[in-house]
Amino acid sequence: MKKLSVLFAAVMMLVTAGAVNAQKVASMDYEAVLAAMPETKKMTTDLDTFSKTKGDELQKQAESFQKEVQQYQADGAKMTEAQRTAKEGELQKKQQNLQALQQTAQQDLASRRDAAVKPIIDKLNNAVAKVAKANSFDFIIDSTALIYKGGPDATPLVKKELGL
Repeated sequence: MKKLSVLFAAVMMLVTAGAVNAQKVASMDYEAVLAAMPETKKMTTDLDTFSKTKGDELQKQAESFQKEVQQYQADGAKMTEAQRTAKEGELQKKQQNLQALQQTAQQDLASRRDAAVKPIIDKLNNAVAKVAKANSFDFIIDSTALIYKGGPDATPLVKKELGL
């Protein structure tokens, strides 16, 4: 019984000693740092340019298609049944092609965005890891998810690590 008491006391001392070793937690505004990175600004500019270029091309094609539809509506009564059927088929095919081009443009934009954002996120995450190790933080939590923030803020340290 005495051995059990000594064992229990030893276990309690170890548990208490472990509780004293509190973990260091910091917070940071992840989105603010991400937005401040020059790579993010360049990516946004490049994607906006790409999106505008594709949008302009699609707009021209849509206007051209709309003119053809209006022309068909104006001249449809003068056409034979075979000509109307052929023109309607042609217009349907053009409309389907235009929709396919719009979908392709959206997919291209998404894949470009995904490819461009990955190295930026990797760079930011590496900087966060370096700051955490250098300052002995066990955790760095995004401050936008916190209701109360009373601990250290790692945002300036991460910005410094990135040279911002």
